[in-house]
Amino acid sequence: MSNAQKMTLVGLAVLLLLVGGLVISKNQEASVPPPPPTSTSTTPLPATSTPDMSNFIRVTTPVKDQLVRSPLLIQGEARGTWYFEASFPVKLLDANGLQLAILPAQAEGEWMTENFVPFKAEIRFAIPTTETGTLVLENDNPSGLPEFSKEYRIPVRFDRSAPATSTSEQRTIKLYYYNSKKDMDASGNILCSAKGLVEVERTIPRTQAVIRDVVEQLLKGELTAAERADGITTEFPLPGVELKLAVLKDQALTLTFTDPNSRTSGGSCRVSILRSQIEATAKQFGGVKTMTLLPEEAFQP
Repeated sequence: MSNAQKMTLVGLAVLLLLVGGLVISKNQEASVPPPPPTSTSTTPLPATSTPDMSNFIRVTTPVKDQLVRSPLLIQGEARGTWYFEASFPVKLLDANGLQLAILPAQAEGEWMTENFVPFKAEIRFAIPTTETGTLVLENDNPSGLPEFSKEYRIPVRFDRSAPATSTSEQRTIKLYYYNSKKDMDASGNILCSAKGLVEVERTIPRTQAVIRDVVEQLLKGELTAAERADGITTEFPLPGVELKLAVLKDQALTLTFTDPNSRTSGGSCRVSILRSQIEATAKQFGGVKTMTLLPEEAFQP
């Protein structure tokens, strides 16, 4: 065999090896399964349904999506465990979550039972800026622990064609703030006493929960520029501090607050002034002989 023939045979062998390699490579690629397609679905997850509260509370009025206006009558029944001291809080919110009103619903029977007890409440509120809102009925939870909290929500629609609150449906109240210049001894030392309280007048809608209304107004701490120029001051509002419940029974008033950040505690002078403001504001209508502020650690030095 000549050298030329040998070279030709070598060339053919190399060509066959290359072609065979390509065939094997293609077969291997074909045997590899394609990656799973990337999901482009935008289907939302199903919304969590509202817990069924019918074993704890049942509301007869208003019903879901009812057209409501002020005053709003709320009636139904709840188990005795939903109450504390014969009441529980009811809130009315607009579509933005703004609280329009809050007051306690009162039991209309013996509440110290596990059976259902009728309740009734009437909420007055200004015409909302939104067309819809939510009525929230909360169980009274004196422990303040979230694991014991329950609520029942009812969506409502607002009748915004209702006339504005008339003068006859309003009342003038007094809020007691503080002026240190009126609370000094002969040497100019601040006494941290009720002598420094100064009353300012406000007009609010007339409701049956007047004590609760006035304390809530006080906690807002809204002073005019003229009042501040006269030396009137206030530490309210305090972040996180809200009036949760106001119960008057046998001339004994109990005010229950939320204070998650312990903003009501501090020095004895400061706490004394804060307590004096609340007590004077709450007692302006008479009928209150004793007052208890809860929880016990609230408004303490």
